[in-house]
Amino acid sequence: MNIYVIMKRTFDTEEKIAINNGAVVEDGAEFIINPYDEYAIEEAIQKRDEFGGEVTVVTVGDEDAEKELRTALAMGADKAVLINSEDLDEADQFSTSVILAKYFEDKEYDLILGGNVSVDNSTGQVGPRLAELLGIPCVTTITKLDIDGTNVTIERDVEGDIEIVETSLPILVTAQQGLNEPRYPSLPGIMKAKKKPLEEIDLDDLDLDEDDLEAKTEIVDRYLPPAKQAGKVLEGEISDQVQELVSLLRNEAKVI
Repeated sequence: MNIYVIMKRTFDTEEKIAINNGAVVEDGAEFIINPYDEYAIEEAIQKRDEFGGEVTVVTVGDEDAEKELRTALAMGADKAVLINSEDLDEADQFSTSVILAKYFEDKEYDLILGGNVSVDNSTGQVGPRLAELLGIPCVTTITKLDIDGTNVTIERDVEGDIEIVETSLPILVTAQQGLNEPRYPSLPGIMKAKKKPLEEIDLDDLDLDEDDLEAKTEIVDRYLPPAKQAGKVLEGEISDQVQELVSLLRNEAKVI
């Protein structure tokens, strides 16, 4: 089975983000595999172990993403591909999807997995966009994946409930928390990852130019949310607290 994972390099979820002139300050920041993509990598490895074949992890980014690709290899992926987009001035989810679709144009794939969303932009667009460009089914926010031959049965999270979807390979799915428990890279896995193939591809190699990849969205501004104000503790008789609460909601919070 030919299994691919589309992966993104994101800020560490414990990282304190700084904004300067509407841009995120990356100097000195820690980066990791997008946490939702870890579920996708784990599921890909499990399916490879169950059905045979190989797992290839693909990312679009600059050379710094090699670290996260090596981590995916240490988890158990077989191959990694870095599509270098550092020469691309402006890019969005549309641009990334077009790049990936061009990469997959001459590939044989049975299953493509990705994270439900990325923890930086949280758009959830790249997976569905890529599936549309490839002309294959797409199921998002999956929490269970069963494959029998070419038949696929999926459970997906639907606002606290479960939806069951039946479809067939090839397919693209995006992983939700609860699909599995991602493994940590082991020391032998880390050592083996150093010898596993990591291919770097330029946009020129895909016969793409910047006009093909012009972003469809524009980020007008970025800013941090306002600092939380201290809360209030109401005291006294319950009836007095209720009256004070109603007054605060009406006059200060202005929500009633």
